[in-house]
Amino acid sequence: MESQYNDVINWLEHYPQLYTLIALCVLILGAWIANWVVKRILIRGLVHLLRNTSAGHDRALHDSKVISRLANIVPALVLSLGIGVVPGLPETLVTIVRNVCGAFIILTVALAITHTLTLVNTLYERRPKAHLKPIKGYIQIINIIIYAIATILIIATLIDRSPLILLSGLGAMAAVLMLIFQDTLLSLVASVQISSNDIVRVGDWIEMPALNADGDVIDIALHTVKVQNWDKTITTIPTKRLISDPVKNWRGMQESGGRRIKRSLMLDQQSVHFLSDEQCQHLHRFRLLDEYLKEKQSEIDDWNRELAESGKEPVNTRRITNLGTFRAYVERYLRSHPGIHQEMTLMVRQLAPTPEGLPLELYCFTNTVAWVGYEGIQGDIFDHLLAILPEFGLRVYQQPSGQDMREFGSANQSQQQAGVSSLG
Repeated sequence: MESQYNDVINWLEHYPQLYTLIALCVLILGAWIANWVVKRILIRGLVHLLRNTSAGHDRALHDSKVISRLANIVPALVLSLGIGVVPGLPETLVTIVRNVCGAFIILTVALAITHTLTLVNTLYERRPKAHLKPIKGYIQIINIIIYAIATILIIATLIDRSPLILLSGLGAMAAVLMLIFQDTLLSLVASVQISSNDIVRVGDWIEMPALNADGDVIDIALHTVKVQNWDKTITTIPTKRLISDPVKNWRGMQESGGRRIKRSLMLDQQSVHFLSDEQCQHLHRFRLLDEYLKEKQSEIDDWNRELAESGKEPVNTRRITNLGTFRAYVERYLRSHPGIHQEMTLMVRQLAPTPEGLPLELYCFTNTVAWVGYEGIQGDIFDHLLAILPEFGLRVYQQPSGQDMREFGSANQSQQQAGVSSLG
């Protein structure tokens, strides 16, 4: 067998071009066989073994392509090591093939490392509290560094020079690189500040009116932060803008367990008056007001008795007003409401009168932070208050509408017709 092999070699040496061609074909075939063996046998065997473990059923591990990336190194190594054995090839061509194979191996290793880091981030995000400290931005920084190093090594391998020669020239290019990567550097600083100061987390509700962002944070990356607005659109915000621009984060409200109601009833100031005895007796029917009216009347009677002779004139005495009584009713109504958080600030106050009426503001907190539940509680409260207002002799101020103007015009016309008829 050996003698036959030697005879074939001796015969091929008389035909150097054919010898070179056959040797190249054998080398390429060997690289293909090595690739087939690794991917079809070794990798499949490894996957089969992993199926018997808990990690074998993890879809993220299969989608990462780390193992398949590393498997591409084998045929490149075969070509790099075998090209020097092929007879008759120019030294320049051998060097080029080795350099290209070396660059390919470097690129393959870099891609495998970045895919591994992506897999690490995917597994990290499965942790219950991973959204509190996302690492996606740091993973992206490491990926950029890996790609930068890989680029330098690939260029150095292709031109067959030491990487130190390229690195020595980077000092002169530092200003250019900083100009090119200024957004990346600013985003890196912003990501560190966001993480260290706990400014924003995935799942936070934030508002940035300048960027039309109002919704939940769904992703925090190195360069961008994605916010899904309440209309289901997605706003992409540069990470550095979270440091330079005002951001309202509703996390504190969500964690407190109460959401604020700060809303006013606009009352017609002309409907404010003192309560008569009959009206006071009428309001005693309200369970929430009975005790208040008794205490208030006793306080006012004690005050008025000290006025002596001047107290005989009603203008000098204190009397109960319908507005003050209504304010007391609203406060007691809120304190007995099951949807209001009783441990947080609760008050009913008057604000400065405006041309649109006298604002009576409710300032309190619901005991739920859910949007739908919050709006339901707030709506029920104001439905009740608007309906109960006439019991106190109060009116809500409302600017005249078209129907009001038509009714006013009809009334004027009727009066004019009645005047003409009387004159006739």
